[in-house]
Amino acid sequence: MEDPELLGTVNRRCVVFSLLFPRLSRYELSQPVKRSAHKDLRPLEQPMQRNVRDILNLYNPNDPLDRAWTIPSPWYFDPAIGELEQQGVFAKSWQVAGRADQVRGKGDFFTADLAGEPLVVARGEDGQLRAFYNVCRHHAAAVVTEAQGCAKQFRCPYHGWTYGIDGALKGMVEFEGVCDFDRAKNGLVPVRVDTWENFVFVNLDGNAPPLRDFLGAIPGIVAPLQLTKKLKYFDRRVYTLNCNWKVYVDNYLDGGYHVPHAHKGLSSVIEYTKYTIENFDRACLQSSPLSSGAKSESGVAATRQGRAFYLWIYPNFMINAYEGVMDTNLVLPLGVDKCAVVFDYYFSDISKKALKKNRASIKVSEKVQEEDEAICDSVQRGLASRAYVAGRLSVRREAGEHLFHRLLHADLTHAAK
Repeated sequence: MEDPELLGTVNRRCVVFSLLFPRLSRYELSQPVKRSAHKDLRPLEQPMQRNVRDILNLYNPNDPLDRAWTIPSPWYFDPAIGELEQQGVFAKSWQVAGRADQVRGKGDFFTADLAGEPLVVARGEDGQLRAFYNVCRHHAAAVVTEAQGCAKQFRCPYHGWTYGIDGALKGMVEFEGVCDFDRAKNGLVPVRVDTWENFVFVNLDGNAPPLRDFLGAIPGIVAPLQLTKKLKYFDRRVYTLNCNWKVYVDNYLDGGYHVPHAHKGLSSVIEYTKYTIENFDRACLQSSPLSSGAKSESGVAATRQGRAFYLWIYPNFMINAYEGVMDTNLVLPLGVDKCAVVFDYYFSDISKKALKKNRASIKVSEKVQEEDEAICDSVQRGLASRAYVAGRLSVRREAGEHLFHRLLHADLTHAAK
């Protein structure tokens, strides 16, 4: 039997949706949704069939911050949006694939995945850094199966085809008599690669502008921190969250709005009223002086000193620096409702005598991450509720989130053409 109260709620939600987004007025949003179970309903999956352009058009990127809404909830769980992001955002932008210290020596390599593509990055015998699709040209198996290492050559584990560290095909087992086969044209397919600071970037788009153009003003913003000179890589943590990758980025870009409420420890040292947010073409810098007092948590105060420097680089990379301490966050989509966040930790001193202090610093970070994970998982559930469509943005705090949503809309709209 249909639940009249439930149907009424859904109908009201559709009316709200049409008021918020007048472009949808051509659809019959006020028609009741008939269903037998509540919990699996996703907003607006019925009564109409949506295509990806309809979903993109739910957002108006021209609204100024004081009139803007967030991107609407379907963007966070619709498979069509997820696929478009892979092809139109991640495959088109410069993406951090690893660290320069992983490929410092000749023969050093690491593997990565980007937009569903397996990649390998290697330092050649000539000292040149190269990246390739990690796909054998014979029958498509992964050539390099280790996460990282050092090698003179790569040998495919499937049929034994061998490639040089420079990607050139060196040898094929039992391949005599094959007509019209040019070994020189069957090496590993190259991918664009470049470095900035200690970060290795790759780009699957052969027509994309150079990395320096993509970064724009970012190198100048970061230069005073002297990251490469002052900080050394220490350790890595990988967290899996039950939320869309954009939820994590939204949370990061809310201008510290959630810090007093969700992060009591971090809040005890951040001077919240002096927190600043500055947008650039494809980046957002959030910063705040840090101070400690009698009410500050001792572990946080001991490891979070100087000034907080939180830099987001579109679409999914963050640099978080304090005095002598830094972590980077790389947010990777694992599905429409799941993502991984890779934390790399850096410290000014990674000697044995600093081991205890560095581990204490990571513990502080892990506490913040646990708190963020709980919030992000909760938000993902709420985004699927019939009670929510989109929200407004704080003019004081959420300019970075507004920038993110507009950049994302531009890339997705271009990809959808």
